[in-house]
Amino acid sequence: MGTVNFKKIMIATDGSDCSKLAADKGIELARLSGGMVYAVFVVSTASLSIDGDYFSSMGVNPYWELIYDSLKNQGQKALDYVKDLGKMKGINVESVLLEGHPADELIQYAEENKMDIIVMGTLGRTGLDRLLLGSVAGNLVRHSKVPVMVIRGKCKS
Repeated sequence: MGTVNFKKIMIATDGSDCSKLAADKGIELARLSGGMVYAVFVVSTASLSIDGDYFSSMGVNPYWELIYDSLKNQGQKALDYVKDLGKMKGINVESVLLEGHPADELIQYAEENKMDIIVMGTLGRTGLDRLLLGSVAGNLVRHSKVPVMVIRGKCKS
C-alpha cells in the first residue's frame, strides 16, 4: 500500500484550547508530509440571527455590528495563532476567514479546495460553544467527503 499523502491540510479552528491542540497536530502532520496548512475560521452568522433569518437581524439588532466585529476579531486571533505556530515549525499557513454556518462552510471549503484532510478539536470554550463545536465536529464527521481527524485531549472548557 502506498503512503498516505497529506499535501493540503485544513485546520478548522475556533480559538479554543481544543482547537489549539488540533492546530499543533495538524502542523506536525504538515511537517511530516511536507504539506501546506490552511487554517480556517468561520464567523458563525447563526449566532447573529434573532429568528433564524440572518439578514433581518441586521436591521433589528443594534449590536449586530459589534457582535460581528468581535467574532471576526476572535477569528483573526485564532488564525494568527495557527500561523505563528506554523512559522515556528517552518510550515506555511494560509489563513481563511469565512462566514456562515460553520459545518456547511467548512465542508464546502474543504471539498472545493480539494483538501486531503481536515483536522479539528472537539470542544469549544463554554457550554454553548461546546454544544456548537461538538455538533460542528459531528456534522463534519458525518457529511464531509474529505477525511476528518478529530483531536481529543485534555482541553480546558
